[in-house]
Amino acid sequence: MHVVPRLKVLYFGTPVVLVGTRNEDGTANLAPISSAWWLGQYAMLGLGDVARTTANLLREGECVLSLPSPALADAVDRLALTTGRPDVPEKKARQGYRYEPEKFAAAHLTEQPAELVRAPRVAECPIQLECRVVAAHPFGGPGMHATAVQVEVLRTHVEEGLVIPGTHHVDPDGWDPLIMKFCEFYGGGHRLRPSRLAGGWEMPHQRPGGERTTQNRRA
Repeated sequence: MHVVPRLKVLYFGTPVVLVGTRNEDGTANLAPISSAWWLGQYAMLGLGDVARTTANLLREGECVLSLPSPALADAVDRLALTTGRPDVPEKKARQGYRYEPEKFAAAHLTEQPAELVRAPRVAECPIQLECRVVAAHPFGGPGMHATAVQVEVLRTHVEEGLVIPGTHHVDPDGWDPLIMKFCEFYGGGHRLRPSRLAGGWEMPHQRPGGERTTQNRRA
């Protein structure tokens, strides 16, 4: 039997992407998103309009998309409720976001230079995509305030062990992406750890004993 639960969010499950950009003063910015999809040599990214990353993308016209493995869930979670904007937007402040100018240091990740763009790569990520922005479109209905940013992938860096020998293909059995599913981290089909983002969004959770609870938004 189906029910109509009026879902609060539609995060059914997409790969986590760490978007590397440059701030206006040239410093590095890094932000996790989970609204991204690919077709051919292009990708579409969904971002909120108030995000520093969105402003950087539209101004600089480039980025690096670094795809973390499940082993990096802790690092991604350290970024979950941070923003590169010193003037933290009111809605984000209510969800527990704080200003963090040093995103790589906060996440305990290593900034790595790209080859074709100024935006930074994440050294620990097994897949990194250097991109340029080709279009941006308003997205969502009233009150959504989001942008769909289309990027072209200029160069792809892949950890050698993930490439099928003698081919130009990633081994789908070897590559296990970190997945964000309803604000929770999953890898190999299993929930990996509690998520700060889920707390900020006040998402309910199924505990091992079966009871349903809601995380404290400041967790």
